[in-house]
Amino acid sequence: MGRKLYVGNLPYTTNDAILRQKFEEVGTVDSSKVITDRETGRSKGFGFIEMSTDEEAEDAISKFHGSEFEGRPMTVSEAKPMTPNDSRGGGSRGGFGGGRDGGGSRNRY
Repeated sequence: MGRKLYVGNLPYTTNDAILRQKFEEVGTVDSSKVITDRETGRSKGFGFIEMSTDEEAEDAISKFHGSEFEGRPMTVSEAKPMTPNDSRGGGSRGGFGGGRDGGGSRNRY
């Protein structure tokens, strides 16, 4: 069991401090992070908690998974490590596309 937990279905008003305070009910929280939208700064409704021990992480899952938090049932599980195949918004999809010449430039005749 890892110490890092995924916490989902959070109210959009939740911030790092509120999340930390909630999980301190079961033990020592090493870190808390609510994921926010880069442009708006608004919560995306999920975050991560790192508990001090595996036992505290297990207790947090037992106590909080499915429990109501500000009217929403939280999802709490062990965080899965990112894999190189995860699509996280980056990649090589973007760029300047264009016409038949492939360079994106216009013919200037």
